[in-house]
Amino acid sequence: MEKFDLCVIGAGPSGFAAAMRGIDFGKKVALIEKNRVGGAGIFNGALSSKTLWELSESYKVARSSDRGFSVRDVELNYSVVVNAMHSAVDNKYRQLREQINYYQRKGDLSEFNGHAKLISKNEIEITIADGKKQIIWADKIVLAIGSRPRYLPDIPIDEKIILSSDGIASLPDFPSSIVILGAGVIGCEFATIFSNFGKTKVFLIDKEERILPSEDEDIAQSIASNLEQSGVVIHHGASLEKMSIVNGRVEYILNYKDGRHEIHTVDNALVSVGRVANTENLGLETVGVKLDSRGYCEDDLTQTTVENIYAVGDFTADISLVNVGELEGRYAVEKIFGKPERPLVYENISTIMFLNPEVASVGLNETQARKKKISYKLAKMNYRYINRAIAMGDKGGFFKLLVSDDDEMKILGMRVIGNHSSSTIQVLALMISMGIGVAHLAELIFPHPSVPEGIQECARMLMGKSIVKPEVFHIDIACYRVDANGRISDLHFPAAA
Repeated sequence: MEKFDLCVIGAGPSGFAAAMRGIDFGKKVALIEKNRVGGAGIFNGALSSKTLWELSESYKVARSSDRGFSVRDVELNYSVVVNAMHSAVDNKYRQLREQINYYQRKGDLSEFNGHAKLISKNEIEITIADGKKQIIWADKIVLAIGSRPRYLPDIPIDEKIILSSDGIASLPDFPSSIVILGAGVIGCEFATIFSNFGKTKVFLIDKEERILPSEDEDIAQSIASNLEQSGVVIHHGASLEKMSIVNGRVEYILNYKDGRHEIHTVDNALVSVGRVANTENLGLETVGVKLDSRGYCEDDLTQTTVENIYAVGDFTADISLVNVGELEGRYAVEKIFGKPERPLVYENISTIMFLNPEVASVGLNETQARKKKISYKLAKMNYRYINRAIAMGDKGGFFKLLVSDDDEMKILGMRVIGNHSSSTIQVLALMISMGIGVAHLAELIFPHPSVPEGIQECARMLMGKSIVKPEVFHIDIACYRVDANGRISDLHFPAAA
């Protein structure tokens, strides 16, 4: 029986990161993957969908005619678009394979392609494609088993007519119409992609009164308005009674809170209602790894209920993002073989929602702060006061900066909606991790003209020394305090000495 210092089950983003960190410690590492290295972070997930979004954004810009020029005869070919997506995915996959092959040749890493099952807390049975079995032994085990789209029992998902995110690439052409079930981030991203290309009539089922229910209302309203301007029909406050395939098309029945009842027919449907962990036939119950009521691992900063077994990525259900999975994978291995240089925290994690326009975030939003009864100060400013946004002719976005309600005014969180918003966030993430207040941000020298200058003006606004004054442009600039009970009051600043 071959023995290893570390066995990583799953070679998605979190598992790959864990394996590479194990190599850093000079350990003998086994990496087991039953499908393809890269997992959903590359295939049918983050990289593939974001590539489609980038392509759709480029096409939308090419079709625009409000900047003093227009492009005629822009040809859109679905197979070319999908091939470009596959090319991006293949590029990243080759990079991962190159690393694995390199460390296999050195003898630091052994790769196994097959299904892994725990038969003891140190023994892993691997079943390969032809049914043959092999058992290996590992001192430490990291479970990076990933997740898959959630299927609803009453919806016949065939990945041809009714699709999950895994089936999008199987479409032969742009459908003339599609309904998307689920108005969270993924559902809204695909609504953005299809509407950007302009070949598909998009319907979005939103059981709540507004899309993106975990985001602030002004963010959600702005995205909804932009989607509707792009032709998307949002079924607000609608519950799905039934979805079925009728004569090769999708028929869905909606019930509304006001008593309305509607029947619609479209070419395709995309079901985007969350993901579930891949826990089947892993032997978790055999070795005593406990799961919560939702099927995710009960863990304490990646440590499971079994002393030598750790869980990372989507299996922990903390935040299902590639960057978080990689962070957890690295942290778990550092915890196993050394001492992590810094604690595992989630408060300063940066995220991007690939919508129209993109939304970047870090830390708390107003909805979360009020739910936690945290008092805070807030500065909000529209893109139209930022020279770079003026130059881009894109002034529909805005910044929202939340800080602690004290003299230090430490960064609690930020939301930025608009083009280039992702370029604004990382400095805030660093400041949150270091516990730095806005005084440092206010005096940094940002490149000019650039979108991040907006966060600097928000910081100055909170200190009463902004260049753009809220009392002049009070319609789309705001600066106020919210107490723990949600009461809002204006901020007042004494005259400078």
